[in-house]
Amino acid sequence: MKKTGAQILCESLIKEGVEVIFGILGGAVLPLYDTLPQYPQLRHILVRHEQGAAHAADGYARATHKAGVCIATSGPGATNLVTGIANAFMDSSPMVAITGQVARPFIGKDAFQEADITGITLPITKHNYSVSDATELARTVKEAFYIAQTGRPGPVLIDIPRDVQQEEVEFVYPDKVNLPGYKFISRGHSVQVKRAAKLINQAQRPLIIAGRGVIISQAHDELKELAEKAQIPVVNTLLGLGSFPQNHVLSLGMMGMHGMAYANMAVQSADLIIAIGMRFDDRATANTGGFAPNAHIVHIDIDPAEIGKNVRVDMPIVGDVKNVLKAMNKEIDFREHLDWLSQLDQWRYEHPSLDIRQNDELLPQYVIQQIYEATRGNAIVVTGVGQNQMWAAQHFVYTKPNSFISSGGLGTMGFELPAAIGAKVGCPGEMVWCIAGDGGFQMTIQELATITQENIAVKIAIINNGYLGMVRQWQELFYEHRYVDTKLWNPDFVKIAEAYDIPGIRVKRREEVIPAIRKAMDYPGAFLIDFVVEPEENVYPMVPLGGSLSETLELPKVEMVSSRGNISQKE
Repeated sequence: MKKTGAQILCESLIKEGVEVIFGILGGAVLPLYDTLPQYPQLRHILVRHEQGAAHAADGYARATHKAGVCIATSGPGATNLVTGIANAFMDSSPMVAITGQVARPFIGKDAFQEADITGITLPITKHNYSVSDATELARTVKEAFYIAQTGRPGPVLIDIPRDVQQEEVEFVYPDKVNLPGYKFISRGHSVQVKRAAKLINQAQRPLIIAGRGVIISQAHDELKELAEKAQIPVVNTLLGLGSFPQNHVLSLGMMGMHGMAYANMAVQSADLIIAIGMRFDDRATANTGGFAPNAHIVHIDIDPAEIGKNVRVDMPIVGDVKNVLKAMNKEIDFREHLDWLSQLDQWRYEHPSLDIRQNDELLPQYVIQQIYEATRGNAIVVTGVGQNQMWAAQHFVYTKPNSFISSGGLGTMGFELPAAIGAKVGCPGEMVWCIAGDGGFQMTIQELATITQENIAVKIAIINNGYLGMVRQWQELFYEHRYVDTKLWNPDFVKIAEAYDIPGIRVKRREEVIPAIRKAMDYPGAFLIDFVVEPEENVYPMVPLGGSLSETLELPKVEMVSSRGNISQKE
C-alpha cells in the first residue's frame, strides 16, 4: 500500500516505540505536521524554541534510556537544534533529530530557510542522513534509531526535504538493519578481563571511578557487586552521580574540579584505578600530567577511541560495562583493604568538604541539602551549568540509579528547564526538581509556557545570586575581583511564573526554605521557588585551572557549619 513520506515517517517512529516528540512546526515540516493527527499514538509537545526541543528530547532519553525525538523546520529551525545536538553528543545521549528541508529542486540555490544542516552537524552527530527519496525513509529511520541507541549512544539527524514528505511510495519497514561499516564490541576480551581482575586482586589501594557509562549500561548492580566483593571505594565523575549509592559506606562522592577533597586525595594516592564508563575529561582529571601518579589504570569503555586518549592506560578493556563487570566479578577475590579504608576515613574527617560556613545570609548549599531532606533522594534532579550545578552535585545525596541529569561535556546553560520537561514526560511518576541558576534559567525561560500548556508538574528551584556565578567566582579568584559583565539585573521570577499560570514563592531567609519546599512538593502541578541566596558565595572544593587534583582548594574559612548542622573548626 502506498503512503506519503510523512505517513511513512510517523509509522516508522511508532514501530521504533516512539511515544513523544518535542518540536516546533514550520514551512518545511508542514506535510509532517498535517499528518500527525492521523497517529494519536504520537504525542507532540510544542516547545517555544527548538533548542528546548533538543534539550527536552535529551532529558527524556536520559531518564528513560530510550531515544528522544525532536523535530524542527529547515534553516533557523534546524540550526536552533545544534546546541542541543552537540550537548547530547558530548554526553552520549541517544537522540533522533528530524529536520525539514527545502524541496529537492531548490536545494543548493540559497532558497528561503535553506541551511546545510547535515554539513553543520557532521562533527556533532554519530551519523546523519539527507533523504533524497521517500523509498529510503523507512530504512533510514530504522538505522537512525539503531545507531543512536547502540554502542556508545548519541544523536542522529535525519534531514527530509518537504517534497519527500509528500511523495507517495510503497511502505515496507525493514525487520533489521544492514550496516557492515558500523561495529561495536559489547563483550570485553576474556584475557584482558582476567588480567584486570588479577591487578585488582593484588592492589593494596584500589579505587573505582564510575562514570556515565555505568548509567548508560544500567550496570549499577554489577558495580556494587565489584565494590563490595573487593571492598573498593568508589568515586564518581559528575555525570556518574547516581551510578553508585552515595549513602554506601564505600562511596566517596564526586571527584574532579569541584569534587570532594578526600575523593581527589584518594585518586592521587591509589595504586590502582579502575575507570568504568568514563573518558578522563579535564574537569575530572585536572592536569593529566599529575593525575594518579602512583596508580596502574584499568579502563573499561565501549568506545575504543576514549582509551588512551587523555591518560595512559595499563589495562584497556573495550566493551559494554555491564557485560565486562559481569565477567570480571567472577574473577574477583574478596578483600578487605582495612588500612586503605581507614586512611580514607581519616581524610574524610580531616577534610570535611560538605561543611558549609556560618553566614546570616541564605546559603545555596543549605537549599540543596533541604531539597534532599524533603525528598530523601526520591527525585530526579536536573540542573543547569555553573555554581547551581556543582552545589546540586555536592549537596544532594544520590542514592537512586539515574537520578542526576545535567549538561556535562558541553556545559550548556539553559539545559535545565527543557531537560526537566523531558525527564518528567518520560517518567511521569517521578518527582522532578529543576535546579537552575538565575542566569541559565533566563536562557530557556520561555519553556514555562510548554510546562503550563502540557500540564507538566516540574518543581523549579532558582538559585538566585544575581550573578553569572561561576564566571564571577573565577573573576574573584583569578582576575583580582574584576567583575566584568557578570552582575545580572533580574526580573521578578515569581511574577513571571504567575504570568505563565505557575504558582511561585520567593525565599530570602533560612527559616522559609523548608516550608517553601514542602509547599512546592504538595502542590499537584508545576511550582517555582526563587531562592535569593548570598551573592558572592563560592563553590568549594575547587581545583584551579592548570592545577592537579593534589592542588585542591578547600573552603578558606575558619568557622563552618557542618552538613549535620554542627559547628566545626578548620585551621
